[in-house]
Order: sequence, then C-alpha cells, then structure tokens
Amino acid sequence: MTIQFDHTPAKKFIGDHEIAAMEPQVAAAARLLENRSGPGSDYLGWLDLPLKYDRAEFKRIKAAAKKIRKQSEVLVVIGIGGSYLGAKAAIEFCTPTPPLPQRGGRKKHFDVVFAGTNLSAPYHARILQAIGDRDFSINVISKSGTTTEPAVAFRLFRQQLEEKYGRQGARERIYATTDPARGALKTLATQEGYETFVVPDDVGGRFSVLTAVGLLPVAAAGIDIDALMRGAADRAKAYKKPFASNDCYQYAAIRNVLNRKGKDIELMVNYEPRCHYVAEWWKQLYGESEGKDGKGIFPASVDFTSDLHSMGQYIQDGRRSLFETVLEIESPETDFNLFKTSDDLDGLNYLAGKSLDFINKKAAEGTRMAHTDGGVPNLVIRIPEATPYYLGQLFFFFEKACAVSGYLLGVNPFDQPGVEAYKKNMFALLGKK
Repeated sequence: MTIQFDHTPAKKFIGDHEIAAMEPQVAAAARLLENRSGPGSDYLGWLDLPLKYDRAEFKRIKAAAKKIRKQSEVLVVIGIGGSYLGAKAAIEFCTPTPPLPQRGGRKKHFDVVFAGTNLSAPYHARILQAIGDRDFSINVISKSGTTTEPAVAFRLFRQQLEEKYGRQGARERIYATTDPARGALKTLATQEGYETFVVPDDVGGRFSVLTAVGLLPVAAAGIDIDALMRGAADRAKAYKKPFASNDCYQYAAIRNVLNRKGKDIELMVNYEPRCHYVAEWWKQLYGESEGKDGKGIFPASVDFTSDLHSMGQYIQDGRRSLFETVLEIESPETDFNLFKTSDDLDGLNYLAGKSLDFINKKAAEGTRMAHTDGGVPNLVIRIPEATPYYLGQLFFFFEKACAVSGYLLGVNPFDQPGVEAYKKNMFALLGKK
C-alpha cells in the first residue's frame, strides 16, 4: 500500500487536455532535477538521501536516541524553521500529544519539547518550569550556531543544564546537529566535546527532515526511523517513473495549472489533529521554495472540522482564489461507535451504530462536495495509516513535487534570499555591530 494522490474532485476545474499539456513541461523540470543542472543544484542532497544516507551516522543517531531516553525524561530540541518543523510534524503525526497530561505526579512517558522557535520569554519560562526537577538533555540544531532564536534559547537551556549537572555532566547531555566543519556551534561542540551530527552542506533546512536534523529528535521520541526512511526510499524509486504513473509529478502539474487559472492560494486541509504540524512543515517547504521573484502559490492550512466553524464561510463564499489539498487518513488506529439514548435530546440517535471515523469521513465528503460546488477545487492525498512508513512516503512526495513545481514556476526552489531582510532590521534595532 502507498499514499495516493486523487485529483478527481477537481475534474470540473481542470480538463484532461490541460494536464496532458503539462507533461512535457514536467519532464523538462524533472530532467533539470535528476541531472542536477537547474538553479540551486548544489542543494540536491535530499534527492537520493533515502537511498544513499550515511549508515554509520544513522547507527549513531539510534544509539544517541537510546542514550537520551535512558538518561533523561525530557529532550529539549532547540531550532527554528527547518531545524524543528519536520521533527515536530513526525512526532505529532506518529505519537500525538494527549490533550490532557497524565495524572499522579511525574509523567511516565518521555517528552520531546521544542525551544528556540520564537523569542517569547514566557514560552521559554514555561518550558523550564515544566521540566522542573526532571532529568533532561538538549539537541541544539543550527547550521551556523548564530541564528538568533535558537542561539538565545541554547544559552538559556545550556546554563540550566550546567547548573543542574555541572559543566562536565552537561557535556554528556548536549547533542549538536550542525555544519560538519565550520561555524560557531561546530567550534563550541568541538571545544566542549559534545556529540555532533551533520547538517549536510547539500541539503537545505526545509528539506532536512530525513537527515540527523529530524531523525535524532524523532528517534528519541521512540518512533521507528528505519520505517520512516524505508517509506521515503520506496517513493524515491517510484517517483522516477514517467508522468502518467507518477502521482508526485501530477500533483506538481495540477497545482500549477490551477495557479495559472488564478488559484494562487493552496489550503492544506486535514480532519485529524495529528496532521496539523505536517501542514506547518509543508507551509515552510513550499513558502520558502516558491515565494520569490513576485511568484508563488501561497501555502496556508486549516484544521477541519474545527475551522469549518471559523474559516468555512470564507472558503465557501469568499474570493475564488483558493484550492484545497486534503490529507485523509484511511484507517485510524482507534475508533468509537455511537449509541442510542432514551431521550435523544441532542438528536443524534440516527447515528447510533455508526463509528466516529465514519462520521468524520462523511463530514469530509460533504465539505468537499460543498466547496467544489462553491468554486473551490479539491485535491486529495490518501494516507493508508498514520505510521512512520507512510509519513516517510508523504515527506518525499511533497519534497520532490515542490522541487518540480518550483522549476515549473521558473524560480530557484532552493534559495531564500528574502529571509535575511527582517534579520538586518532586527539587528540594527538591537544595536548589533
């Protein structure tokens, strides 16, 4: 079984001839990618990564994760953007955070928390308070070691670690994922003797989830990273196939057809809370890759059915500049059947005997019908189960489609020149010299 892309709900908006007309353009974009002859080709290390990753480092990642889980109750992952979104997406997808903490004192399960994702003092104070007297370790992730948000957080949590365990004890609990040869964090890690993992030179941050950047936190969370990589590897081979049998290429083509028809906002939709951070990861991947030179499809996301009660009106009747890509998980690991009540005051007895997942899927089907009738094309990606294997497939599906789509737009999908603009202003206002 594999993830499946279905554009059938968008058929009234896109003709088969329009999709067929994209085939030579997609083939040309794919050649640029596979031949490493397009813009940004120095950053294509992710392309064959699921098949050719460093097995020795992969083994060290699993050993470090085992050590972290043995010596700590909490792993603080410090990073921003691509340095945390992939790991956060994988952890929430495979082992969703429970809505309520366990009762009875200390939690009995291992926690992974994320710091350095913002500059909020209360946010970081709450993490420190939540850790309390629990044993913890740090995985700091930064190519340079000087990105403001994670660098600030690392100072805070490193100090806490050194106060708790002493400088030598802290060294045994800090893991640095950084440049293999240079940069402030690499220098510090060498000086202090931290165990280090590599951010590859040829893999940009938003494509790095299947490197140590994502794999160490994910493995520490107890998730099977062998299955994650196996899923990505299976799709890496499959997505070399010709256009007619390549879901990845078809997704890239169809979203560009829709864009040329004025649909310049893509909403990533889910009906399972565990997919929320998959959409956050996807937004960075596509936003940084396509949003340049005055071009790009704006990536946004909604959580249904919750957001049907807030955003639903706009999607149904607002400006017709939207299309939706819906993530559907076909088989949940848990389900409930509704039962009858004697009074039926809520009017739900007609649902007796039906499962909650069945009801959720009918909500999805009804919403899709309403939105397409209202002029919003829908694309669907079906995921058989919420497992690491299928998540690995999904990660690679979006990565390769993003690269092809960027070339179709005529941009370099692998740079992000606009990211530096806010930093220059912030540094000037803070008095950096």
